[in-house]
Amino acid sequence: MSPPTPSPAEIAALRQRYPECFRPARRAHVLAGLAVAGLVALAAYAMVRLDFSAARLLAGLGRLGEFSLLMLPPEAGGRGWVFLHALAETLGIAFIGTLAAACLAFPVAFLAARNVVPNPFAHFAVRRGLDVVRSVDVLIWALIWINVVGLGPFAGALAIACSDFGALGKLFSEAVETVDGKAGEGVSASGGAELHRIRFGIVPAVLPVLGSQVLYLFESNTRSATIIGIVGAGGIGQYLTELIRVLELRQVAFLILMILVTVAGIDAVSGRLRRALIGGAAR
Repeated sequence: MSPPTPSPAEIAALRQRYPECFRPARRAHVLAGLAVAGLVALAAYAMVRLDFSAARLLAGLGRLGEFSLLMLPPEAGGRGWVFLHALAETLGIAFIGTLAAACLAFPVAFLAARNVVPNPFAHFAVRRGLDVVRSVDVLIWALIWINVVGLGPFAGALAIACSDFGALGKLFSEAVETVDGKAGEGVSASGGAELHRIRFGIVPAVLPVLGSQVLYLFESNTRSATIIGIVGAGGIGQYLTELIRVLELRQVAFLILMILVTVAGIDAVSGRLRRALIGGAAR
């Protein structure tokens, strides 16, 4: 049953009794207007500093159309098996890097979770350490590891592992913190130690979510492994940058199609696996 609608006389009485509640929120409107004006001014300043030009953009779009025509039809140039081997190397880099990051981040995530380690100093130190690691882009990690271990896919796998260690550590710790504590309380009430509470009360509940996050990052790392190959970390990105440099655009188009098909396939498979994991956890 819906509540009765107040009459105009009642509304007038309320306005007279509580005038502050019926005043327009002018301060909020002014602050919102100032925020929008500030964003517009900042965007305009950034466009001036970055030498943004609509004429150059239109001219560039025309040249982009010319390049697109030169990329048709895509062809392998007799190097199909070489490209397939490079693509498999890229997938290997993404797989090894993601797996290593997940294995390293799994135990660290429990140290960063408040419901596992209540000590605020330890929690703060681990969280800030993860922030430092994930604040460095995977391309920077690739340049660092190339200078440490040399060119090749090993440097690429290490770069992805370092970058994903920070990201997965943060995601895993947040997932652990959102777990319902009733199962862990039951383990503790039955005489279990703290390790038993984590092993039997937290890990089974959070494992499907962690698996879903790892699958998503593996899909993302397939693209990242292509990018870091451009700086010499192995994989198909190395061929991509060489062919772009010599303007072999039909072969570039062939490589791009290979990458698109591979990423689409991984997305379809990992999506099904993620839904199966989350669905199994919900049941």
